[in-house]
Amino acid sequence: DLNDGLKTIKNRSQGLLKFAKTYRSLSKVTHLNLKKVNVEDLFKSIELLMSPSIKSKNIDIEFSVVSKRLTLDIDVHLIEQVLINLILNAKDACINVENPKIIVQASQNQNRNVVIKVYDNGSGIPKEIMENIFVPFFTSKSAGSGIGLSLCKQIMLLHKGRIIVNSTENEGSVFSLIF
Repeated sequence: DLNDGLKTIKNRSQGLLKFAKTYRSLSKVTHLNLKKVNVEDLFKSIELLMSPSIKSKNIDIEFSVVSKRLTLDIDVHLIEQVLINLILNAKDACINVENPKIIVQASQNQNRNVVIKVYDNGSGIPKEIMENIFVPFFTSKSAGSGIGLSLCKQIMLLHKGRIIVNSTENEGSVFSLIF
């Protein structure tokens, strides 16, 4: 009984430490190190990092920029983190899908805002959890912490931008970063 009790206390303590660490990382991002960045260069960097692990899961990934002159004033490391998180989520959504594909695309909308979209043809997001996906610590993944999308939203707000999602179950999702 004593061993079981100690194991329970140890597991709870580890869980609380992980929670505290996760919460600190979520609230730590408060200022930006802005730099003018060519979107095509940003995509090349992320493609170099992400393509091998995505392709190893037999998922097709494609990066496209409508204009080679498209630039953003961003904190490169933070926006890279947002895109990496969205791509990893798309990868998870594409498991067990026939002809899985992720597309990362940059363009300008009619208001001249730069829009980066991450498309996938994965499982989609169930309607009943859609309103909670940006809530800190909400997760539908067994191994998830629930901070990825809330951190993405916080980073976009710091950039005076926004993140929106459109998703249809069994068809896929599109996450749009609007700068």
